[in-house]
Amino acid sequence: MKALVAGATGETGRRIVRELVNRQIPVRALIRDLDTGKKILPPEVELVVGDVLDLDSLTKAIADCTVLVCATGARPSFDPSGPYQVDYQGTKNLVNIAKDRGIEQFVLVSSLCVSQFFHPLNLFWLVLYWKKQAETYLENSGLKYTIVRPGGLKNEDNSDPILVSSADTLFEGSIPRTKVAQVCVDSLFQDEYKQKILEIITQPAQS
Repeated sequence: MKALVAGATGETGRRIVRELVNRQIPVRALIRDLDTGKKILPPEVELVVGDVLDLDSLTKAIADCTVLVCATGARPSFDPSGPYQVDYQGTKNLVNIAKDRGIEQFVLVSSLCVSQFFHPLNLFWLVLYWKKQAETYLENSGLKYTIVRPGGLKNEDNSDPILVSSADTLFEGSIPRTKVAQVCVDSLFQDEYKQKILEIITQPAQS
C-alpha cells in the first residue's frame, strides 16, 4: 500500500499524513508549496508539488500510489468560486485520475450537514453544497470509497471516544482532527467502512 494525500499541509491533512507514517504506510504528499511541506510534514514523506486543478500534476503525483486520501478544502476568501473549484472540481479531478489509474480506495474528508442546503455554512459560497456534489460524484464513480463527515474540527486532541454513525444522522458535535485522521486510515483496512458514509463526532464517556 502507498497513499497519496491531497491537502497534505492542511490542519487535517497533516494529521492524516502523520497517522499513515505512524502505521508505516508509505506516503506521497500532494502540496502546493515545497518549503511549507518540508516544515510541516515528517522527513520520510515524499513531497510532490501540484494542484488539484492541474491534471498533469495529479497524473504525476498519483504514479505508483494504490490508495488516495483527499483532505482538501477551500479556504475562506472573497472568491465566490473557491468552494466550487476546490471542493467540487478539484475532488472530481482526483476521482477521475484515481479511476484511470485503478486506485484501490478513495477516502474523502467531507463535512457533517452537507445534505442541509439551508445550513449557515452555505453562506460561505455554498461550501457544503459543493462538498455534497463531490461526494455524489465519488459515489457514482465505481471506485471503492469511504466518505468521512466529521463534526466541528478541533486542533486539540482529547480522550473522548469516537461516535461513528451513518449518513444524515448527526447534525451537531465536534471531533479532534487527530481522530478524523485515525478514522480515515482505519477505513483503508476495515471492510465495514468501505462503500460507506461515516459521520463522526466525539462524545464524553458515560460515567
